[in-house]
Order: sequence, then structure tokens, then C-alpha cells
Amino acid sequence: MSEHLKRSVGLGLLTAYGVGVMVGAGIYVLVGAVAGEAGIYAPLAFLLAGFVAAPTALSYGELSARIPEAAGEAAFVEKAFGSQALAVLVGLAIVATGVVSAAAVLRGGAGYLLTLVSLPQVAAIVGLAIVLIGVALYGVMESLALAAVFTVIELAGLALVVWAGSQAPATTDWAMAESTPFVDLPWGAIGAVAVLAFFAFIGFEDIVNMAEETQRPERNVPWAIILSLGITTIVYALVTWITVRVVPIADLAESERPLVLVLQSRGGANSGTVLAAIAVFAALNGVLAQIVMASRVLFGLGRRTQLLAMFHKVHPRRGTPYIATLLIGGLVIVAAMSANVSALAEITSIILLTALVVMNAALIILKLRSPEAPFRVHMAVPVSGMVLALGALGLYLGVFG
Repeated sequence: MSEHLKRSVGLGLLTAYGVGVMVGAGIYVLVGAVAGEAGIYAPLAFLLAGFVAAPTALSYGELSARIPEAAGEAAFVEKAFGSQALAVLVGLAIVATGVVSAAAVLRGGAGYLLTLVSLPQVAAIVGLAIVLIGVALYGVMESLALAAVFTVIELAGLALVVWAGSQAPATTDWAMAESTPFVDLPWGAIGAVAVLAFFAFIGFEDIVNMAEETQRPERNVPWAIILSLGITTIVYALVTWITVRVVPIADLAESERPLVLVLQSRGGANSGTVLAAIAVFAALNGVLAQIVMASRVLFGLGRRTQLLAMFHKVHPRRGTPYIATLLIGGLVIVAAMSANVSALAEITSIILLTALVVMNAALIILKLRSPEAPFRVHMAVPVSGMVLALGALGLYLGVFG
């Protein structure tokens, strides 16, 4: 019997899903890390990172329009390179990155939760995961609607940071930077740090795996990718600009919760509690999005190989890939309990960057074979995307390897 996912997701929910995946809990920490390296020029590093991500995001847009399937990356590889084994390998690598990413965010979210309530860490991790697995099993519309609510809460928290920072006086660091001519900016350092900032944009590729549940996927998936990337770039640049404007760079570099410092710059006594609560919602959003994504990839792989066929099944009433969702949820819990989740996250970052190189190469091949597509980009887009992704991978291995 043929198994089909429910095609019910529109452009709005899909875009909210993309923004939620990209913004996530990382922005609450990554701003400080980037500012610590790029100093007052951190907003430029985020803008540059968005520019670097754009060609690959557009490549994903055309690929998803050409082949709107769950397990999108596997489908792209199989179509371009003609290898089912390579397609399955790529798909499993994407599943692994989703599981580890969700585990890392779940562990961080549980940590924030424990600053608000008194619970054993295991109970916090397992409890949050079970709730999210239940939502993912219940339905895709319910999952994405809840993710949209979480995204609104995240963005409201960041809007609060921007508002508080706009009311605070600028630091001497900022005043000195304003007098520096544009051509004299330290572009080498800004470019190097943009590699770190680039990881704040990882997530647009998850959108393609929702194609089989999206209405008019050949149009809505590419536009959701474009809109998500554009919104996220603006949010990151604005939040980072406000942060480096009102908090001394030395303080940002040493802080694990840099956005709290922005609220405190205006005298926010309960700022830590407020942002901890918002960070919990951000973490929930990230975990839910990764569970939904990874289960769809596993579902799509089930149609490609008999070894994974058991995962190509949907619930008769809820229309969700229930076996795949249960497995992914269980793996996320196990990985979140691991003390080596940070080391695993570094490995998955390398896998993701490698996948971005391969996807751009796949689009180049497909465009050479057949130029026509429902959504098309110029050949220069995947070529530049592949070069930039290779450069980011090389820099990452050089800096963090």
C-alpha cells in the first residue's frame, strides 16, 4: 500500500517553521561568541554570513521545486548522481545531524528550565522530549502551529532586547567604532568570524523535507526558504547591533548569556529569569523542528531501500510518520543524556557543511541536464554556493578542527 503524508501546510506556517529552526536557542549565546571575536563589527559578520548562506539557500529552493519530496537531500543526490546507496547515506547523515542538534538544544533547554524550577536533569530532559514527541505524533499542522507560537515568543524576546537596548546609552567601544572609515574596517577578522556566524543560519535546508506536506511545494518551499533567510538575517543583525552598542565588548566575550546584559543595561532586575523562560521556548521550538524534520527524512528513505521500509508508514488517522517519529524521539533522548553531545555537535557541523557542498554540486549537474524548472536560479548561484560552502568548511576545519 502506498503511504502518503497529508498535504496541508501553507507558506505562512512553513516560513514560521524555517525562522524558528534558524533563530532557535543559539542566538542567545552566539551573539556573545561572535562579538567576542569580531568586537563592535559583529553585526557585519552576521550580515556577511547571511550573504554566504544565500546562494546555497537559493540552490535548495530550486532543488525542492524540481524534486518536492521528504528526504529531500537524498532525493537530490539520487537524481543527480544516480546512486541509491549514496542517497541513503546522505539521508542517514541528515537524520544524524537532526538527532544530535535536537539533543544539544534539548540539553540546553533543560538547563534553562532548571534555573526556573527545581527538577532532576533527567526528568527535565525526558519530560520535555515526551511532550514534543507527542505533538509530533499528533499531526503536522499541530506541530507547525505550536512551532509558530514558539517562534513568536522567541521573536518577542528578541524584540524586548532590541527595545531595552535602544533605551540605553552607547558604550565607548561603540563611539570609537563610529569614527572608523568603512574601508579601514578589519574585514579579514570579520570574514573569519562570519564562519562562526554562518551556523546561526543553518536550518533553511530543513524546510525542503516538509515538501510532501506542503501545498504547492514547487512555489511555497522556495519562497519559505527565501523569506526565512531574509527575516533571520535582519533579526540577527539588529539584535547584534543593539547588543554591541550598549554592552562593552569585554563583558560580551566573557558572558554565556549576553542578551541578559542588554536588559541589565536598562536596569532589568528580572532579566535573567525572563530570558531563561524565553530560551526554554526557543529550545522547545528547535527540538520539535528537528524531530519533525528527521522523521520525514527517515520516512522518505523508507521508500528508497527495503532495509528502512518499516519507516515509510503513516498513522491511518493522524497522517504522521509515527514509527519514524518514535525512533527519532527516542534517539534524541538517548543522545541528550550523553556527556559527549558537544563533541557530536562539532562532527555534525562538518557533515552539514559537506552536505551543502554536495547539494550545490547536485544542482549544477541537474541544471546541465535540464535547464527548465518551476523555480530557477542562475547557474552562478550553485557554483558560488559550492565555492562558499567549501570555503566555510575549510575555515571551520582550520579553526575548530
